[in-house]
Amino acid sequence: MLMTSTVEQSADGKAVVTVNGALTLGTSLKILDGQIQHLVDGDVRDLLLDLSAVDYADSAGLGLLIHTYGLLDAKQGKLRLTGVQPRVAELIRMTKLDTFLLIGESSEAARA
Repeated sequence: MLMTSTVEQSADGKAVVTVNGALTLGTSLKILDGQIQHLVDGDVRDLLLDLSAVDYADSAGLGLLIHTYGLLDAKQGKLRLTGVQPRVAELIRMTKLDTFLLIGESSEAARA
């Protein structure tokens, strides 16, 4: 399944990126990276990644999460993940990324 994403940006430096599909190496991941880079290069400091429709991530997908965290951390911003599915959550735990990535449970609550 091809990964797609939608971006919602507010005027207060916040954005929500909703990802649909697998976070895996390929053109779609590069497009997502470009979207995120564009947001961070602009005025976005707080980014919420809604992963409720992502059931798999490979090392490239995890690398994107780490890279995004670093971009936002350099701006004293925050990356939050929401809707993380069990398979992806397990990968995040196994790789110890949960020690610095903020993971919320409900995408509705995180958006509020």
